[in-house]
Amino acid sequence: MTARAPVLPALLRPVPGAPTRIVFVCTGNICRSPMAEVAARTMAAATTLVDGTALGDRLLITSAGTGGWHEGEPMDPRTGAALRRAAYPDHPHIAHQVSRRGLAEIDLVVALDRRHHQTLRGLGADPSRLVLLRSFDPSAGAATDVPDPYYGDDAGFDDCLAMIARGCRGLIAALAKQWEATPSP
Repeated sequence: MTARAPVLPALLRPVPGAPTRIVFVCTGNICRSPMAEVAARTMAAATTLVDGTALGDRLLITSAGTGGWHEGEPMDPRTGAALRRAAYPDHPHIAHQVSRRGLAEIDLVVALDRRHHQTLRGLGADPSRLVLLRSFDPSAGAATDVPDPYYGDDAGFDDCLAMIARGCRGLIAALAKQWEATPSP
């Protein structure tokens, strides 16, 4: 099976002095999207561009949920434990719900599954700024969803994080490539 070529919106061109705003979105903002936020931030911070700057310095990466039932809560303890087991840095997290108004201020909205993608479209997310995380994972094949680990065990959270990390690696590589291809002002 051939891998899909990830596509970033053309509007994701660097704007001098303004970070590109990226939000990862799952259901409750306590499992998958915080994992993606931490993984992407870590990978972007470790990605050096040809001009010697870190890609992470050019991005503002956050996460949110499509539902508000966990609003104000920290990430699920199993999420934090999976991140620690994978040697990601601790990250303070408070869950919040994505809003129609907030979506208008985001440059790239990264949905963790097709249901989130559909919900975000219903909230008015610009389709040209909306992508599925697994579209950046060459090993995903035709699979598009990151399964929710919420009802599973620690191994399920570890598997979920590994899947998210593969998608984030592809996304960060695509962002770095796009930055490298953009002439400096």
